[in-house]
Amino acid sequence: MAGREKFASRLGFILVSAGCAVGIGNVWKFPYICGIYGGAAFIVMYLVFLLILGLPILVCEFTVGRGSRLGMGKAFEQLEPKGTKWHHLKWISILGSFLLMMFYTMVGGWMMYYAYLEITGKMARLDNTAVANVFSDMLSAPETMGLWASIAIVISFGICAFGVKNGVEKVTKVMMGFLIVLMMALAVHSFILPNAS
Repeated sequence: MAGREKFASRLGFILVSAGCAVGIGNVWKFPYICGIYGGAAFIVMYLVFLLILGLPILVCEFTVGRGSRLGMGKAFEQLEPKGTKWHHLKWISILGSFLLMMFYTMVGGWMMYYAYLEITGKMARLDNTAVANVFSDMLSAPETMGLWASIAIVISFGICAFGVKNGVEKVTKVMMGFLIVLMMALAVHSFILPNAS
């Protein structure tokens, strides 16, 4: 396909791929689950199963993408042998994309709402119980969640409107830089917590 846009650099592709793979869950919930289920022992098993399950899926996705040069909605139609029904699998990908979009736009809205509360000082000096109450109050206010999810959707569409190079890749380079700094800060902070050893 002649006019298909590509990433400007290999680093951009790697960062976008890493951003998709890491996800909010690995920063938001993974440390909590890791602490509950054994710390380092849990991480070892997590990495083993990540290789066993994740690596084959990654190879399959790259293979389908390189072979078809199309999104999953059209890739199987391009690659399937004539007369077969592999193209029906595209609906799994399309449904999965919608489910992920619903989850991430909502959680992205939560994050922006929390950032707004922090910037405006409404969460200053709150203890753990009060922060939990802020979250419960937010969950019981669908108009608040709807507003912030809509803002997240508009921002996402705005980034995508600039294309792969000037939108997604540029924003991802900045955001992944922030994420790496945040993860390093959390790692350092974990060493000064009580019972860190």
